[in-house]
Amino acid sequence: MLTTQIEISDQPLNIQSCIDWVMSPQSGGIDVFIGTVRDSTKGKAVMRLEFEAYEPMALKEMQKIAERAFEKWPVQKLLIHHRTGILQVGEVPVIIAISCAHRQAAFEACLYVIDTLKQTVPIWKKEIFEDGEVWVAAHP
Repeated sequence: MLTTQIEISDQPLNIQSCIDWVMSPQSGGIDVFIGTVRDSTKGKAVMRLEFEAYEPMALKEMQKIAERAFEKWPVQKLLIHHRTGILQVGEVPVIIAISCAHRQAAFEACLYVIDTLKQTVPIWKKEIFEDGEVWVAAHP
């Protein structure tokens, strides 16, 4: 049985509770990716980001990503949390946390999960600048 926690929420994400959830005495390596809203894109000042998701499909796709990670690496626990709604600079839209017996597997699995999430999960972001806005797919 896969030990996963997958969520999409319009509420602020709690980094420490995510880390606490993946920790275990069997885990020698925990890798955490925390995506934050940066203050500029391509030299333009970002005022805020707005995230939207097609939630039923996004959750299914996130589960498939988790299942593939469990197949490829000896993952013990895997967490994917993504936020929707309006986020200000410095806020956290995504947290990936993975525990494994060894660090290399945790690093590789975490990189796989965030890269695949950005490619396949139907989550979109709108970047709001002082002089306009643009929708950017979180995946191509």
